Amino acid sequence: MSKIAFHLPLNSTSLGQVSLNILRELFLKKQDIVLFPIGGIDLSTQKQDIDFLNWIQNAINIAPKVHNRKTPIFKLWHLNGSLESYSDKQVLLSFYELDSPTETEVNITKNNSLLLLSSNYAVSIFNNIGCDNVKFLPLAFDSNHFKQLTDLPKKEGIHFGLFGKLEPQRKRHLKVLQNWIKKYGNKSGYFLNCAIFNHFLDPKIQTQIIAQALEGKQYWNINFLNYIPSNEAYNSLLNNTDIVLAMSGGEGWGLPEFQSVALGKHCLGLNAHAYKDWMNEENAVLIKPNSKIPAYDNIFFQQGAPFNQGNIFDWNDQEFLDGLEKVEQKFINNPINEAGLKLQTQFTYSKMVGQILETMNSI
Repeated sequence: MSKIAFHLPLNSTSLGQVSLNILRELFLKKQDIVLFPIGGIDLSTQKQDIDFLNWIQNAINIAPKVHNRKTPIFKLWHLNGSLESYSDKQVLLSFYELDSPTETEVNITKNNSLLLLSSNYAVSIFNNIGCDNVKFLPLAFDSNHFKQLTDLPKKEGIHFGLFGKLEPQRKRHLKVLQNWIKKYGNKSGYFLNCAIFNHFLDPKIQTQIIAQALEGKQYWNINFLNYIPSNEAYNSLLNNTDIVLAMSGGEGWGLPEFQSVALGKHCLGLNAHAYKDWMNEENAVLIKPNSKIPAYDNIFFQQGAPFNQGNIFDWNDQEFLDGLEKVEQKFINNPINEAGLKLQTQFTYSKMVGQILETMNSI
């Protein structure tokens, strides 16, 4: 019997983190697999479990010796680059953030046996244009690296968090910054930690983008963090956050925001796209989107390109400011988001991998 085949990135990106959590669960389930890495291997963010790492290396070593193209393969990657495959039957887990699939994206979708997306909103977009081989697969809480810390030093004030790689348009980071400043800029007792460093973007350009958003002014209560090198350090950051701001205009899931809420942090979030698959009125203060706007920023999203075309959700400034007051009051009433903690057991990698194995066995 052929071994189950996987084609995954093994690195520090969000795709790599999901891939490694899938592999760790397969390792715990004692699954016999072959593995084809996508790109270079970087496991520096992970716990250094020698048995797990040896298992990965063995799966990589035997792959070219025993794999057969008739064996289905599970791939995790962008649509761009997923026409290529080690199998005639490929199941692709990908992430789609906009609303207008291009001819190229549709062709890639139809050339996969199955496309799994972690957003019901995105699934509906593809289904509505005739791509019936697109299904929903939720992501999961990374319990291997993210845990509530009880020995944190006492801190003053309320600490907000803004996470995810900086993008000038899609994630609405700049709009969040400008509005948070209206409410709390240089105001005693309020702090904003921004882990939005994007290693795909020149640091000088990032500095310029942020400076423009801040109109050249300095704010002592806003802290911009550089690249965070490990999940352990990221866990510490999330644990030191009280309220996460999840206002992206388009997400495939929103991992940093999701992990934060699952750790019991309060959330001010946009009631749209993949956020709706894990965010609700119990675990977040929700803001309704008020319109759609083009996603193009001439860096990551370029109009007329064969990929990533369409629109993102936008929101009203005053509703965001009102939401800040509501979520602040929720935090004051109870510093722990009890409803958020339920996400840890609702979305697990054991469940996710179980769905993956069931899918692969049915192809």
